[in-house]
Amino acid sequence: MCSNNEISKETLQESIDRLLQYAHGHHQRKFVETVELQIVLKNYDTNREKRFSANIQLRHPTRSRYKVCVYGDEQHCDEARLHNIPYMSTDDLRRMNKDKKKKRKLEHRYHAFLASDNIIRQIPRLLGPGMGRIGKFPTVVSHTESLCDKIEQMKAMVRVRLKKQPLINVPVGHVNMTQAQLTSNISMTISCVVASVPKHWQHVQKVFIKTTMGPSHRLY
Repeated sequence: MCSNNEISKETLQESIDRLLQYAHGHHQRKFVETVELQIVLKNYDTNREKRFSANIQLRHPTRSRYKVCVYGDEQHCDEARLHNIPYMSTDDLRRMNKDKKKKRKLEHRYHAFLASDNIIRQIPRLLGPGMGRIGKFPTVVSHTESLCDKIEQMKAMVRVRLKKQPLINVPVGHVNMTQAQLTSNISMTISCVVASVPKHWQHVQKVFIKTTMGPSHRLY
């Protein structure tokens, strides 16, 4: 993990304090705002340099509400039922296969999906290519893993993607998290991004944090 020495701990914590004070003060919203990290790169030609995409496993869940559905075999369906986790069996998926409207509703009802390792290869045949196109193809889960633990991991997973513009925008938490939790998630995300570009901090021009509806707070 790359060092965050370019941004002092005091600067980060003070910025998070201001961000949370604004969010919980007179500007409190009727929904839980996301905390976003924005990193602007410099001297980085996205047409020549590698455009990276990475999943980062953070220490704390970044989403206040995160719905996951399990496409399970008999054992995983029983486990999901026991823990009140939404699930569908292969028979349920077969019945839905011919109803495009129901498939679209299912795809948009949940943020993510899990599938038992012994049925994951059947998903394209049962549901078609739609889930892959919208970036929600199921994550595989084995019987040696707990469904509850797997879902908690997914809640703390973020994807960092660099596209055509030299700008990275990634959700790192929400305003109901503590300062310590946000500090941890933000530091880890910055470290992973900086480590992913060839010249590390020499490619970083600006770093901000902000809430969904709030002002930006510059860290670097």
